[in-house]
Amino acid sequence: MPVENRSVTDPSGPPEDPSARELLQSVVEVARAIFGAQASSVFLLDEEAGELVFQAVSGRGEDFLVGRRFPADRGIAGWVAASAEPMIVDDLAANASFDRSLAQSTAYVPDAIMAAPLMDDDRVLGVLEVLDPAPQSRSSLSDLDLLFLFARQASVALRVVTRQRTGPAAGPGLAPERRTEAAELVRRLERLLADAPHA
Repeated sequence: MPVENRSVTDPSGPPEDPSARELLQSVVEVARAIFGAQASSVFLLDEEAGELVFQAVSGRGEDFLVGRRFPADRGIAGWVAASAEPMIVDDLAANASFDRSLAQSTAYVPDAIMAAPLMDDDRVLGVLEVLDPAPQSRSSLSDLDLLFLFARQASVALRVVTRQRTGPAAGPGLAPERRTEAAELVRRLERLLADAPHA
């Protein structure tokens, strides 16, 4: 089943506010750089539709994947969203959770993947994926520890975006306090990138 592409006016589609878009794009760009990966994505879980939605993409697919959807019960991202557990797979060809046809529909089939749930307390907001990370780019932290660290930063970004949409005073753009939170997160992401080992 091919991924769908719905209008960006859909409430669970890509954020229309430039600050929110910049925030999520910073998350995937820094994740890709830290892990020396071919691509990185943030998905938002649309619980009502039972789908995961590409919110931000860096690297392979960034020109056309944002806004596309796929069933939340498919693939590695679906498993991570359902279990609320991270997953690192170095050989996707041997992993039963990997959905090759789904990957082919995105025009990129990775060999390895790292994925972590993005949480708001006990609720899964979405999933962070890093595709084909380069081992030489990884830090002295274990892969799982570094993935958890970065997923926490990405979770903050998604909380900013989702609360912008659903808060009682939601309106156009981020509220001033959310802009401050978003700006601080971008600064933290930039520091993570500056401290990251380079291949």
